[in-house]
Amino acid sequence: MSAQMSVSQSPHSICPPVYKRCTMNAIPQTQAILTKSKIPLGLILTPYRSLQPGEEPVPVVNPPQIVRCRRCRTYINPWVQFVEQGTRWKCNMCFLTNEVPAFFDWDSESRQQVDRMKRPELTHSVVEYIAPQEYMVRPPQPVILLFVIDVSYAAVQSGMVDAVSKTLLECLDDFPNSDGRTKVGFIAVDHSLHFFNLNSTNSEPQMLVMPDIEDAFLPSPDGLLASLTESRIVLEKLLAGLPGMFRGTTSSQNCLGRALQSANTMIKAIGGKIILFQSSLPNLSEASLKMREDSKVLGTPKEVSLLQPQNAFYKAFAVDCSRAHVSVDLFAFNSQYLDLATLSSLAKVTGGSNYYYPTFNPSNAQDLAKLSTELHNYFSRPLALEAVLRVRASKGLKMSRFHGNFFLRSTDLLALPTVNPDNSYAIEMEIQDPLPSAVACFQTALLHTSSSGERRIRVLTLTIPVTDSYGDLFTGADQYAIATLLSKKGVEKCITSNLDSARDEMILRLTDLIGAYKAAFTSSGQNSMLILPENLKLLPLLMMSTLKHIAFRTSGIIPSDVRTFAQALMCVYPTEAYLPSIHPRFWAIHSMDSSCGELDDATGRVIFPPVLNLSSEKLERHGLYLLENGSDIFFWVGRGIAPELCQLAFGVPSYDGIVFGKNALPQLSNDWSKRVHNLVSNIKQLRTLMMTTCPNVYIVKEDSDPNLRMLFLSQLMEDKLDSGNSYPLFLGYIREKVNL
Repeated sequence: MSAQMSVSQSPHSICPPVYKRCTMNAIPQTQAILTKSKIPLGLILTPYRSLQPGEEPVPVVNPPQIVRCRRCRTYINPWVQFVEQGTRWKCNMCFLTNEVPAFFDWDSESRQQVDRMKRPELTHSVVEYIAPQEYMVRPPQPVILLFVIDVSYAAVQSGMVDAVSKTLLECLDDFPNSDGRTKVGFIAVDHSLHFFNLNSTNSEPQMLVMPDIEDAFLPSPDGLLASLTESRIVLEKLLAGLPGMFRGTTSSQNCLGRALQSANTMIKAIGGKIILFQSSLPNLSEASLKMREDSKVLGTPKEVSLLQPQNAFYKAFAVDCSRAHVSVDLFAFNSQYLDLATLSSLAKVTGGSNYYYPTFNPSNAQDLAKLSTELHNYFSRPLALEAVLRVRASKGLKMSRFHGNFFLRSTDLLALPTVNPDNSYAIEMEIQDPLPSAVACFQTALLHTSSSGERRIRVLTLTIPVTDSYGDLFTGADQYAIATLLSKKGVEKCITSNLDSARDEMILRLTDLIGAYKAAFTSSGQNSMLILPENLKLLPLLMMSTLKHIAFRTSGIIPSDVRTFAQALMCVYPTEAYLPSIHPRFWAIHSMDSSCGELDDATGRVIFPPVLNLSSEKLERHGLYLLENGSDIFFWVGRGIAPELCQLAFGVPSYDGIVFGKNALPQLSNDWSKRVHNLVSNIKQLRTLMMTTCPNVYIVKEDSDPNLRMLFLSQLMEDKLDSGNSYPLFLGYIREKVNL
């Protein structure tokens, strides 16, 4: 759609794809045409995403009245029409005409005429309203942060308790508290529950132990949730002293279920966030979990049993939390089995997130820096509470399935106790009735409470032309949105069926789409060729790379927790995070020119070298390469690297002196080193803002540890990997499937 077709002709009338994108940039008029095309119809939404440097904030509007259609409740937007000399506006969803309020043309305070076409709700496709009283069931809730920390022997010995306590102490200034109402509480968990009275009248935090977990209750009527402002000194003393309280523990038991129930009891009258730091397998009460990891079933059809929850307690608990506006975020620390397949349902149902540190080592400075960076961003990013999200669409369109972390309250209403800026939501749609208009409209409304205590509504409006031209459907298809949607459907298929079924389904959807295009637009002489329009030519590569991702790769050496975490991320990835995760960015930095690593004066962005194909054919013996996949950063060092480059990059005279492994690149004083660090810093900033992930840095030598080499080489998606074909072989396989 052209912005010139909007009512204000503003360039901001077009919804940015980073907020909302559709798999099709031309919608078919009927379901029959859609079915024939084999293109999936869906939306990818990231309504509360964190802003990247240089991006304009979403305009905030506080009108005397929020203007909505009387019939379908659509918010006025840049794609309505003014009729009857501008006195009424025609809804672009249901076509009902509504009265234009007087304040659109007259400012009662200045008593002057105003230009309605400059109003943000008519010039911007993404806008945020400050909601009036009628949008509130109760006064806006304060921010509640309740920390549940595993203090069992395994958690203490791993260094998790010490590292988390120190990092939270550093992050206190980042806690959202702009209105001064934020409350904080702590529960420590082993075989008992340890509550803490943090009342500001206390000179020290008071620990209250609940040894009888079968009849657990809250040990104090007040003080367990304390004002961040008033009890700051007591909180600081608790976090400074918490590791010492449990340093000598010998308890290997963990009653996580009872801790979660107590946490929900503490905050369910208000709502808020339960932030869980877990390092051991829960083994007490009805929420106990068994060690069920079995290397013999990894990579087999039976692996699906490890990817499904083994205990129904956690999902049922999460549903109860969602009803009370309580979300759960899980921070998991363990190289041993934690059963993330079960624990991750806490975040899945409550709109939360999962964070996983399987190789966490407190003696590694990079691991501590990663935890610190991610927690600082976690607390300082925008926070939306007690939210509901609804998507409206033009008459004839129907939402059929939803993917992401939420609780589906009704057919089109998602309950989100908190809105994570990192999370996206995918929606599949179907065409129930022929579309009556030349334009289809999709409007998302996110009603939420901001961390500053204001009730707000973020509205995103996307318009797409309707066509009966089969060719327009294919030339307007968005290959990146299609791949993102299919990956989320694949995760669901993995859990409900098995890994092979998910892989087969994705290949089938790809071959069906290519076959539909071939049947409609290729001649008999092109029968044996694999032909796609320019805008879909990368779709086979994207799907092949998705199949090679840890979430879907056929392998007998991927632990179930690692695969579950990869699938949990895939389920919430926006397209911008999904793409580098399946198809990393790869550069040769030994040959980069002098502008790389510097800021581009025109864009203000760091200049990167040209991107390379993800193939080992690009690896030269004398080369130094940089690769990032959104979660990790790799430096590949060829054995024939020049001594001068060794000195510039690593501060050592030769290849033999380079230390491989999880190591930060040394910061040296030369210009080349500074520019490479600019590249790394830019990647880390981008990933931290986009997905609260600060990538680890690995230095991989050509002849270094085989596992480390394989970790890097598995990122080269165009090569043959395990049972996965190389890109040329995959294209041949797809061509054969299409020609059957």
